[in-house]
Amino acid sequence: MPYVNIKITKEGATAEQKKQLIEGVTNLLITVLDKNPATTLVVIDEVDMDNWGIGGFPVSELRKKI
Repeated sequence: MPYVNIKITKEGATAEQKKQLIEGVTNLLITVLDKNPATTLVVIDEVDMDNWGIGGFPVSELRKKI
């Protein structure tokens, strides 16, 4: 039973985009590993940008510099 955990920053991903991610990852596991979609789990966690750091800085700070 594959379990895939996708973590993204909370930046307004729509329900449709999340659905596409879930379908795409599931289809990839079917195609590449011949996994059963009925037993394939995909979880999307949305992380606040203050709780996600890159290069020693919170993403919320990095986004202000862009």
